[in-house]
Amino acid sequence: MAKESMKAREVKRAKLVARYAEKRAALKQIVRTGEPADAFEAAQKLQELPKNSNPIRMHNRCKLTGRPKGYIRQFGISRIQFREMASNGLIPGVKKASW
Repeated sequence: MAKESMKAREVKRAKLVARYAEKRAALKQIVRTGEPADAFEAAQKLQELPKNSNPIRMHNRCKLTGRPKGYIRQFGISRIQFREMASNGLIPGVKKASW
């Protein structure tokens, strides 16, 4: 089980990413396609944005335990929780393979 502070940190990052997404996208567009002087100013403004507003800093975590590793995107949970839930029949359409 992950610490509550780590889970809260990820939630905070997600909120910051959502809040600054439009502004970040607009500035990045200027950096890519604008005049060199405008691009430089836009790059400076990008650097002034909070570090945690960058989506790269987000980390996928298990919705149930907060585990950061072994995350299965399709289900949003870690491999350990996936195995337990699948064994108990809690995930529709998933069953243990046997051959």
